[in-house]
Amino acid sequence: MNIKKDIVVRVRIMFLMMLLFALAIVGRIVILQTIDGDKWRKKASLSYVKERTVDAVRGNIYADDGSLLATSLPKYRLGFDPLVTMRNPLNVKIYDEGIDSLCMMLSNFYQDKSAKEYFYQIDFARRARVNYIMINNKLIDYQAVKDMRKWPIFRFGKFKGGVVFEKVTKRYNPFGSMASRAIGYKKDHEQVGLENSFDKELAGKAGKGIFEKIAGGSWRPIEGGEASIPVPGVDVYTTLNVNIQDVAETSLRNALKRYNAEKGCVIVMEVATGEIKAMANLTNVNDTNYVENYNHAVLSRTDPGSVFKLASMVAIMEEANIANDEWVNTGNGSMMIGSKKLEDSGPHGYGTITAQQVFEHSSNVGIAKLMLKYFGEKKQQAYYDYLHKFHLDQPLEFQIKPDVRPIINRPKSGDPTALPWNSIGYGTGLTPLQMLTFYNAIANNGKWIQPIIVKHTQIADKLETDYKLTQKVYEEPICSETTLEKVKQMLIGVVERGTASNIKNPLYKIAGKTGTSQKLINGKYQPGRYYTSFIGFFPAEAPKYSIAVMIDNPRGMQREALFAAEASAPVFKEVADKIYACDIQMHKSLGASHYDPRYFATTKLVAHTSDLKAITDEFEIEVNPEHEGWALVKKNDEYLDYKVYKNPKNKIPDTRGMSLRDALFILENKGLKVSYRGIGKVVSQSITPGSSVNSHKSIMLTLR
Repeated sequence: MNIKKDIVVRVRIMFLMMLLFALAIVGRIVILQTIDGDKWRKKASLSYVKERTVDAVRGNIYADDGSLLATSLPKYRLGFDPLVTMRNPLNVKIYDEGIDSLCMMLSNFYQDKSAKEYFYQIDFARRARVNYIMINNKLIDYQAVKDMRKWPIFRFGKFKGGVVFEKVTKRYNPFGSMASRAIGYKKDHEQVGLENSFDKELAGKAGKGIFEKIAGGSWRPIEGGEASIPVPGVDVYTTLNVNIQDVAETSLRNALKRYNAEKGCVIVMEVATGEIKAMANLTNVNDTNYVENYNHAVLSRTDPGSVFKLASMVAIMEEANIANDEWVNTGNGSMMIGSKKLEDSGPHGYGTITAQQVFEHSSNVGIAKLMLKYFGEKKQQAYYDYLHKFHLDQPLEFQIKPDVRPIINRPKSGDPTALPWNSIGYGTGLTPLQMLTFYNAIANNGKWIQPIIVKHTQIADKLETDYKLTQKVYEEPICSETTLEKVKQMLIGVVERGTASNIKNPLYKIAGKTGTSQKLINGKYQPGRYYTSFIGFFPAEAPKYSIAVMIDNPRGMQREALFAAEASAPVFKEVADKIYACDIQMHKSLGASHYDPRYFATTKLVAHTSDLKAITDEFEIEVNPEHEGWALVKKNDEYLDYKVYKNPKNKIPDTRGMSLRDALFILENKGLKVSYRGIGKVVSQSITPGSSVNSHKSIMLTLR
């Protein structure tokens, strides 16, 4: 019986203990979920492990000569593991002896907190036993990392000093903002340009890795965790030329500032290949600052104005085979079409002029009368069929997305105004690139070629995609050879005698057309606010480059509105001049007489006979100096005359006519200290020839 009671008591005690234990667990759960819930949830959020995506190294973007336009550079953030400095007495000693100096160096480097604030940040995390903190989110380069690894505490590395350099990649454009809208970028949710259109190719294939979440919401990789290796992105090779792009941007920016314009763009295309060599886009964000924040060349669809008259003239010639000297009566420069009045820009009209002059002077009335004569009544459809043949109503499918479809508003039944207004560039909507592509076809002997800005992609030496193979090229010309010759003469005439005569160039001929159209704002055309453009190609006889320039709402010194001839055409010339100057293949050969050494000889030239002999031998001239040493060369009508050059001892020689190299040789051998200014040959010297060398120590030479 006693044994039975003893067992019962023990069972009851055990049951009571289990009940108390269970109640304790329940109570603890309640406390964790209510009283301490926020605390532990926060702690849990600070550290847990999961699989995360590891971005691949993004591909580079190159210019046509291999120059880097965009690349990914490794950058680092500075992290710290405070617990490392507490794991053994040696680490504690490292921390105690170096923390003050470290905080001072952090403050001096980042200059965002005091040394005391950095101490509190690190020491608080250490006492709170947080296993990782981000000391500073500012990105630093590898050179800074190398320097920091020599700092107190950090010099002992990750396992003793607790330093962690978290690697990230940062997109970098070596040429700064050059072609920034065409090259593009990825910022937050905004993706534009080539970085967006070729994102899949550039991005590569991401890998996966095991990461631990740490304080501040950051993640760090766990060493030894299983991971899949990222596949790097491919490199994109563009057609952009760094030098031409720089010229286009500089010329455009200067013009926009000069005319206080709202925005503008310049596109340079290689005629035979359709390759875009430059694409500059600038928008006014305040009174003096212009930035690339929108791709006007590809996306700005608007009434092109008079540059569209080229398409109308080509259509007229194809339909009626008119001659350039066909007479057109423009009257006083005004005519009524239905209820609308069409006027020329000239105050009194041009009277009766040829079709060539209609185009050169950009007569709206002249073009409209030709259109009504050859496409009036029931022939309107034929005109729009020509525009389709010219590919002006079709999207370009350009490599920079999105692709904007052009707008050609065909006439409604019974509307007499649409056709003539369309023919002069109103009631349509085209981008500068779409219009340039049409002009480029005229320059390319009628062959329409799709513009491209990317030639190919590759990784290392392996070609991935050749976009030249997919480029659309229509072998069938958009018009006849006869029409091509006629309209080319018209385009040349615009610059030689017409609305763009201010950009006529004596070195090479430009063919092009001005365009000035009223701006359409909220469905209404605004007088005094103009969209100006100039599109053309050069050299006109053998076109190599076609260029489109657009300047929106330019203003003159007195705040009056400017037309295309004043605003856009000079930008074309400036860009073309600089391209021409750098492209020796476009230069005309000098006459044979210019290669005669007598042509280059100045009235006085002093040189060593060995140099003169080398020159005469090279040009196979049977004239040699009769002596050795220095010689005075003079040009006569039929020959070069050589005389002995006198260089008396202890006397200042006459160095005029010498190269700097020869003058330095002679003067320094006499013990003189020589200084100079200018370039070329010596034209004057500070000491009179024949003076005593002993009384002078230095001499100044002027070169020109």
